[in-house]
Amino acid sequence: MMTEIQRIGPGELGMLQQIGIETFTDTFAHQNTPENMKAYLDKAFGAGQLDKELSEPFSEFYFMYAEGEIAGYLKLNAGEAQSESMGEGALEIERIYVRTKFHKRGLGKLLIQAAVEIAMERGMRSLWLGVWERNGNAIAFYEKMGFVRTGTHIFMMGDEEQTDHLMTRLLNA
Repeated sequence: MMTEIQRIGPGELGMLQQIGIETFTDTFAHQNTPENMKAYLDKAFGAGQLDKELSEPFSEFYFMYAEGEIAGYLKLNAGEAQSESMGEGALEIERIYVRTKFHKRGLGKLLIQAAVEIAMERGMRSLWLGVWERNGNAIAFYEKMGFVRTGTHIFMMGDEEQTDHLMTRLLNA
């Protein structure tokens, strides 16, 4: 399957919003209340919020294309844009999602590989992410991709505090 990963900009805000809401809902709606899902989606994927994130110089969004359509996306944060202070040599994968119809095709692995390449091109020492402690499939995938648990942090899903595992992959410079 031919795939392509392209950095996106503010002109693609509407499509980012659509894909972001779709993939987050498909992944987490069955484990959260409708009220908390709506509160989170309104906050995280509102046009104003996404415009701010797309304009942030230390954040980057990428779409993955497969079969002529957007199959998933990736959001990376460096420096002060990271959701946790992990130091200068760290790059955060804040969001990595593949649309349901493209699951089980190795696209998540390709997105991780793209993040590793970007981090290494920039001389980063590590790549890290947060993953919900109840998302066992994602944890297993990240472990398979070389990430190890290095801590925890709180993720707010509406009014509910959820614990995320922080997972880090050291990079060979």
